[in-house]
Amino acid sequence: MKKCIIIDDSKFMRKIIAETLIESGYSIAGEADNGQDGINLYENIKPDFVTMDITMAGKDGITAIKEIKQKFPESKIVVISALSENTIKNNDKNIEADAFITKPFEKKELIALVDKLLS
Repeated sequence: MKKCIIIDDSKFMRKIIAETLIESGYSIAGEADNGQDGINLYENIKPDFVTMDITMAGKDGITAIKEIKQKFPESKIVVISALSENTIKNNDKNIEADAFITKPFEKKELIALVDKLLS
């Protein structure tokens, strides 16, 4: 079973993402509500993939992605944000996320994206 960590400052969104992934056979190995806690979780768990929000208090998602990718270039990161992929890339043209999905999302869209990323 592939394991994931969810990094999002919204408890409600973490719940929706977790339920969606669990229904599709993925396990949730941890959750964090900010980028720094997410980085720490990644280092301890080394999950198969991460879902990452962008706008969070403290360390934001863009910074967290950079730090995770520097230490773990093989990491798989799916950005799930209210910001569009274009908006995110306008803020950081070199963002190294592996996939992007905009909130609100369709459950089947998220699963298709994760399945493709891990295949």
